[in-house]
Amino acid sequence: MIKNITIQLENHKEKYYINPKKPIKLSLSLHKNKNKAWYLKKPTNTPETFNKQIMSVSKGASVNFNSICFNPHAHSTHTECIGHISNKKVTINQVLKQHLYIAQLISITPKKKKTSKDLMITKKRIKKALETKNTITKPEALIIRTIPNNSSKKDKNYDNTNWTYLTPKACLFLRSIGIKHLLIDTPSVDKEKDNGKLLAHKAFWNYPNCICLERTITEMIYVPNKIKDGTYLLDLQVADFHNDASPSRPVLYKLYRI
Repeated sequence: MIKNITIQLENHKEKYYINPKKPIKLSLSLHKNKNKAWYLKKPTNTPETFNKQIMSVSKGASVNFNSICFNPHAHSTHTECIGHISNKKVTINQVLKQHLYIAQLISITPKKKKTSKDLMITKKRIKKALETKNTITKPEALIIRTIPNNSSKKDKNYDNTNWTYLTPKACLFLRSIGIKHLLIDTPSVDKEKDNGKLLAHKAFWNYPNCICLERTITEMIYVPNKIKDGTYLLDLQVADFHNDASPSRPVLYKLYRI
């Protein structure tokens, strides 16, 4: 049986521990009747057929043998790397080799753009959220929970909803303070319809100036309201996909001071 795990933070005399029995799941399940974006059909999960036998135990087969068709970017929680926007092939399993990070969770009410109905997460609002929260140490990952926050995010069709997005200046600021892993509860850090500009992605990855192999973006998470803003240990797990993005399962653990 695994007991509490001690965490020693760099440049800190204090020690902390996590309770591995109390994970906080941030991922959304891949399900044919739940959340999606980018105008694609819902994912499918269907049994294969061999010699006219439908491979489902309920249909008389010896095993369940389903094939799943989905797109990581459109269906549920996913983590992506610079390969998402680069003409050079870079895959998530090449980039994300470490999985444990100190993460800061912040909640932000977006700013409404004066000239449109756009809702934006700005540098100023991120700075304010970070300044008003107790931070144990400098985080490597930032988790943004957008306000209002409700459970409808867990099974929402985001098509043509003009979701909340980050400004390029906000992403440049995140780079400047050393954030390597950005997590957010929208389908993209960019505006839904931006004519392919992808300004927030490019700012966070410093593209096309360089091919950034140390930063990832995780989208379509969900942070329950009962989880308080603060510092956590993040376990960012992805499937071993040779692709620019993969379905992912980010999990938080509360840090307790010893």
